[in-house]
Amino acid sequence: MNKIKAVVLFLVTVVAANMLKAQSIEDGKKFMYYEKYISAKKVFEQLLAANPNNTDAAYWLGQCLISGDNKDIPAAKELYRKTLEANSNNALLTAGMGHIELLEGKTQDARNRFETAISLSQGKNIAVLNAIGAANADYDIKNGDANYAIEKLKQATTLKGFKDPETYCLMGDAYRRLTDGGNAQKSYESALGVASNYARAKFRIGNIYQTQGKEQEDIYMRYYNDAIAMDANYTPVYYQLYLLLYNTNVNKSGEYLEKYLSLMGQDEPQACYYRATIKFAQGLFAESITQADACIASGGANPDPRLYGLKAYAYLKLNDTANAKTAFEKFFQLQKPEKIGPTDYLTYGKILQKTPGNEAQATQYFEKAVAADTVETSKINTIKEIGAGFEDLKSYTDAGYWYSKVLAIKKAPSKTDYYNAAYNYYRGGKYEEAVTGWSGYLTNYPDDIFGYYMTAIAQNKIDTSFTLGLAVPNYQKVVDLGEAQWATDSVKVKSHLMNAYKFFIQYTYNGQHDPKAASEWCARYLAKDPTDAEVQKYKDAFDAMAAKPAPPAKPAAPAKSSGGTKPAKGTATTTKPATGGGTKTPAKKK
Repeated sequence: MNKIKAVVLFLVTVVAANMLKAQSIEDGKKFMYYEKYISAKKVFEQLLAANPNNTDAAYWLGQCLISGDNKDIPAAKELYRKTLEANSNNALLTAGMGHIELLEGKTQDARNRFETAISLSQGKNIAVLNAIGAANADYDIKNGDANYAIEKLKQATTLKGFKDPETYCLMGDAYRRLTDGGNAQKSYESALGVASNYARAKFRIGNIYQTQGKEQEDIYMRYYNDAIAMDANYTPVYYQLYLLLYNTNVNKSGEYLEKYLSLMGQDEPQACYYRATIKFAQGLFAESITQADACIASGGANPDPRLYGLKAYAYLKLNDTANAKTAFEKFFQLQKPEKIGPTDYLTYGKILQKTPGNEAQATQYFEKAVAADTVETSKINTIKEIGAGFEDLKSYTDAGYWYSKVLAIKKAPSKTDYYNAAYNYYRGGKYEEAVTGWSGYLTNYPDDIFGYYMTAIAQNKIDTSFTLGLAVPNYQKVVDLGEAQWATDSVKVKSHLMNAYKFFIQYTYNGQHDPKAASEWCARYLAKDPTDAEVQKYKDAFDAMAAKPAPPAKPAAPAKSSGGTKPAKGTATTTKPATGGGTKTPAKKK
């Protein structure tokens, strides 16, 4: 009986020893190479459970915790802090803590940690230098120092026994942060010189060419296919191809997704979500909703918030605004703010905009959409889309407000940009704002008659009684430019110039009570269009008035109203405004 117990105990010991042997640091790092962070995390946790002072396992477990979609920076920080307490002179953990401090925005503290780690390892530990390079080349860290990363990674390549392709890959990542594609590619090629089947390096070269646009498709697809040929199990390339083809070749995209999911297994807990997205991309919107609901049901108490976002967009495709609104509300309730994109805010804002009583809330979401968009061109496009939406609703003042934001952001606004802001303010009755909007047009396009003309008609709306003569300078500029350009471009300037003449006919007669001046403006008008019988009649009337001797002065009568000076007998004060010019001219004689 004792012999049996001894044999069982021996077998258990052997099995346990084999399990520990199977779960090595290199096994965990290999899982990380394939971006299988759940499997990698299990390996490092088992190693730490067996030996809490396994500093290599602690460092790599911390790296798992700050990688992938489900980052847990506080947990990584606590792990490093706790392990460093018992291993205060460990260079690798010190570098890891520097990585955490970079993530927290503590740039100087991080640099001090990195220098301490180098000092502790005497600058001769490749793993430590790689850790420093990885931290500073991390795309998620805005304040990482790519040049510092390159310096330390180059130092690693000079050490005795160096043969780590990852060092060169990290160097390539750092060069990419500096937008130095040439040196990035050289670095990745150097990684292949160390390990010819290092698929990550081929994949990263493909990334460089993909960022250069569709015209480089043949090149980046070649590198992606080379990566697969080198290592058919390299999961990141399949995921990249799934995303790349999602909007252009959904069936091929679905094939790459299934390959990715089959390789990832339990390491991709959101497989259900991804399959629902393919249904959406295929135009099977009702099926994508059904799939999303199934995923939510299987997700227990913590379903993926993206599923509600997917449902919202699918409902919109089915013209079901009510259910889309409900799904978006759940999405915003569950999703972390940093994972909500500008399009999400914008789309939900549009739903609210068309829901009576929610207009103010819609504007709040539009503001969030603009704030969340960090790319200038994309931000400007978002603002224009919001402005166009208000135009469609004939909310012209709101449209002017949003279009004016383009003028504040765009480095060189176009004529159309100024027009959109100023003209919508004009249509909304905000004439002061319209004049302000046109001021930038005048500054940047001083020889364009249109800007002066549009400014003048807005000023004429402000100064309807001609008391201030606000529109006079700009209408005069319209006349000057129009007459100067008449010989070469009469078609372009004619309508603006003729309306400017009509303004001055009205201004000199109704505003300045000067029929002689009004007649002179009629003459300038008729010189360009002698066939206008109406303006000819006005001129004849003005000439007749100017020829009459002035009547003897009469005692002033008590004022009956504040309506302004009456015209001479036989004429009326005004007619309808001239088209586009906002001007008024005398009526025909009775």
